[in-house]
Amino acid sequence: MANIITKIFGTKHDRDIKKIRPLVEEINEFYQQYQSLTEEQLTAKTDEFKKRLEEGETLEDILPEAFAVVKDACRRLCGTKWDVAGMEMEWNMVPYDVQLIGGAVLHQGKIAEMATGEGKTLVATLPIYLNALSGKGVHLVTVNDYLAKRDSQWMGRIYEFLGLTVGCIQNDMTNAERRIEYNKDITYGTNNEFGFDYLRDNMAQTVEDRVQRGYNYAIVDEVDSVLIDEARTPLIISGQVESLIHKRYSEMNPIVETLVRKQTNLVNEKISKAERLLQAENSDGQFEAGQLLLAARKGAPKNKKYLKLVQEPGILNIINQVESTYMRDKKLHEMDETLYYVIDEKENSINLTDNGRSQFSREEQELFTIPDITEALSQLEGDDSMTPEEKTAKIDELYRLHSERSEKVHTIGQLLKAYSLFEKDVEYVVQDDRVMIVDEFTGRILPGRRYSDGLHQAIEAKEKVRIESESQTLATITLQNYFRMYDKLAGMTGTAETEAQELFDIYKLDVVCIPTNEPVRRIDSNDVIYRTRREKYNAIVNEIIDCFNAGRPVLVGTVSVEVSETLSRMLKRTKIPHNVLNAKFHQMEAEIVSKAGHKGSVTIATNMAGRGTDIKLGPGVVKHENCALKDPRTDEEICPFIDELKCRENVPCGLHIIGTERHESRRIDRQLRGRSGRQGDPGSSSFFLSLEDDLMRLFGSDRLGRIMDRLGVQEGEVIAHPMVNKAIERAQKRVEMQNFAIRKHTLEYDDVMNSQREVIYDRRLAALERESIKEEIMELIESVLQTIIDNYCPPKEYPENWNLIEFKAELLRVYLLNLEFRQEDIPNLTREKLFDQVHKAVLTFYEQKERLYGEDIMRRLERYAVLTTIDRHWRDNMYEMDQLKTGIGLRAYGQRDPLVEYKREAYRIFAEMIQTVDKDIVGMVFKLQVRMPEKSREERRREAQKEVTAIHQETVGMGFGSATQAEEANPMADASKRGKAKPIRREVEKVGPNDPCPCGSGKKYKKCHGRME
Repeated sequence: MANIITKIFGTKHDRDIKKIRPLVEEINEFYQQYQSLTEEQLTAKTDEFKKRLEEGETLEDILPEAFAVVKDACRRLCGTKWDVAGMEMEWNMVPYDVQLIGGAVLHQGKIAEMATGEGKTLVATLPIYLNALSGKGVHLVTVNDYLAKRDSQWMGRIYEFLGLTVGCIQNDMTNAERRIEYNKDITYGTNNEFGFDYLRDNMAQTVEDRVQRGYNYAIVDEVDSVLIDEARTPLIISGQVESLIHKRYSEMNPIVETLVRKQTNLVNEKISKAERLLQAENSDGQFEAGQLLLAARKGAPKNKKYLKLVQEPGILNIINQVESTYMRDKKLHEMDETLYYVIDEKENSINLTDNGRSQFSREEQELFTIPDITEALSQLEGDDSMTPEEKTAKIDELYRLHSERSEKVHTIGQLLKAYSLFEKDVEYVVQDDRVMIVDEFTGRILPGRRYSDGLHQAIEAKEKVRIESESQTLATITLQNYFRMYDKLAGMTGTAETEAQELFDIYKLDVVCIPTNEPVRRIDSNDVIYRTRREKYNAIVNEIIDCFNAGRPVLVGTVSVEVSETLSRMLKRTKIPHNVLNAKFHQMEAEIVSKAGHKGSVTIATNMAGRGTDIKLGPGVVKHENCALKDPRTDEEICPFIDELKCRENVPCGLHIIGTERHESRRIDRQLRGRSGRQGDPGSSSFFLSLEDDLMRLFGSDRLGRIMDRLGVQEGEVIAHPMVNKAIERAQKRVEMQNFAIRKHTLEYDDVMNSQREVIYDRRLAALERESIKEEIMELIESVLQTIIDNYCPPKEYPENWNLIEFKAELLRVYLLNLEFRQEDIPNLTREKLFDQVHKAVLTFYEQKERLYGEDIMRRLERYAVLTTIDRHWRDNMYEMDQLKTGIGLRAYGQRDPLVEYKREAYRIFAEMIQTVDKDIVGMVFKLQVRMPEKSREERRREAQKEVTAIHQETVGMGFGSATQAEEANPMADASKRGKAKPIRREVEKVGPNDPCPCGSGKKYKKCHGRME
């Protein structure tokens, strides 16, 4: 039924394009008219459009004319040369009709899916110019600094020709330079730079330190890579904290390294024994062999001996039968106990078994006995034999022991992960004695990025390099929540359709497929699959040799640095000249890619996804003496264009793409294929797989292994069939669903943080931008005082039962107000009278302090108090939320939804934080002191002295003995006229440097307000 409807009405994409066609005709009519204008008349259109927008016209009203202006500017610049990222380039592009369609789609706030080589960079100029006319700024988001710089200089000439300004954000820029770039009409930059600038802006201490100016309109290049692939990793700004983490990892590393070595030996023994049992060929022996191999898979799933053995016919079936038997009898845990630890690759987790714990020394085994704090506290509370001091000491010791053991157990777990789940030259590389993360989607090194939760330190310990200090999160946001702040968001990519549903669900972005300007002439072959990687690599090398001999350029896409270097070594033995582009050699990227389409060129690249550079065919590649588009196995011609394009005369062949294995994401595979066949060029692609590939091993090898067994496929033989492609696609869909679940999970939890983040950042920004926040401080003084009264003087209690001792102490901590109550006046106190009189005294002192310092200094002091207090507590709140998120999953065992629990706990933590922030802001306003010029200080002291006397007069006879906060808060008022300090007389007990700070922060005085003395 759906097919019939589609035939009648066309697909959604067909209907979308049909709606835009009349607009394209209108643009081209204006384009014809503008060709007769002088250059001055054309460039004057920009000011005309801006004026019309100010007079009430909309961007949609002027779209046809604006697009036509850009198109004509492109025509006029043809033949012009200018420097682009250090290379001289000649302009030769004028937008096609399909590119005008793409521009209209981007302006509508949708995603334009355009094939590689269709000119996405040029398409973006149309909506960028149009939206920049509003004066609110437009951001073009790329995947790396090089592309941001290249595109801003390459396309920037068009904008500058039309009178607009263009900026570019680069990683090494200062704040002042960034502010200049953001204030331009159009700003290019990477998603990380935009996101981190947002976070840094919300840590700024002055308005001048902020660099961004708003979130009007953004176009994201390679939108699927940015909004989907990278969305699993939040942006985090962290700071170094004092900790002994490096010592902890150094101490535990030899112990874990020994355990890993023991497990490796144990697994090898199990595999060797299984091999002997399988050779005996009896049924009991086969079952035992299956047990041993199942244990090997759980203990070392990437063990080479195991991977080789399971390629033999029937072996996987034996293992699966044993696993089914153990699952049926609920005895899988018994299998686990034959190992020291169990690896779950799909969940990316490792569990230490009891057998593994027994390998530690007796003292180390005690680490795994973590005390139950709740139960222990309950027992202590009921123990009447202990004094309060003894109970306090016992509780402190309990918390210390719990923390110490938990940290060491966590360290062991992270070290096991580092050894078992993270491979050098795959997930990371070591350069200059530093562990550098490799982006799994682009193959690029991610400078400055570190794994969190101690994992990076674990890898550093494993690689015997310097272990960096622990860091604490200072600010964080997910890319999803950052880009959702824009009023209008659009994106471009060659591969978004497979993720269209997710893009709509999270970002409300529709995907529109833009037709190609020329028919795609690339031949995509069925995947070929081998049993082992060795057979696969040999076949790839043979294919490269065939193409090289035919003079065809070849691009080989690998998924890791390790594979690219393996193939490079094999090609060196065959004397085939080639270039390698991976995380280790990324500096030569532009030069290597520019030559990848030349005759006989062989390029090995790690994940070409997002490289952003088209591979243009060189001379002699399109026309060959012998047709290269033949099936290498049957030597039959497979090009369907042979007759239509007279291939026997012209022989178009183009770039050949070889994929060394399927990526987890179908989009990455499509992007690799899309490097060939640009703008109607000829080309071909094929993927070579093996049952040992990670994707096949984890998600698809069982079924394919059985198929190969039934077909009797021998070593070196290959399967190439549409059925294989479908099986692989199913495996990829399973991985994509799993990754979508991870992204959704990340977003659900960050949405909770996002609502908190908005409250904090809005409040912070208000404090930064307002000239005066005195009104807010007045409100806080009042609300904090009311909260203190509510806490210590409850309305349902008689004044005699109020906790006036703690009430006085709290007033001293917050307002530096020292009160004495006459016993005979207490029964006559009311909450209202208490509030009015204390509030009056507090405000009087506040006004006296303002006169002492002057309004300007007082406003700055208030701003400083708000910003530093918010930052300190927000940082602590993020740490607490991280800890909450880590352990919240355990509540599922109590039949409670972890997300609901997280939201409830997060609300409680945030509400408590806001209350503490308010109190600490008020406390800091009253406690902060400012060093002032001597003359000014003395003059203000004399003025303030009168006010001090007034305070004393007003506070007598209301049930309070005295209020001495003025002297206490302003010891400089007693300084002599000569500037020599006199001893400060304190009416309260002196606070020692190691005593708790009176402000209530819980920190030592010397590390809190003592620093200000």
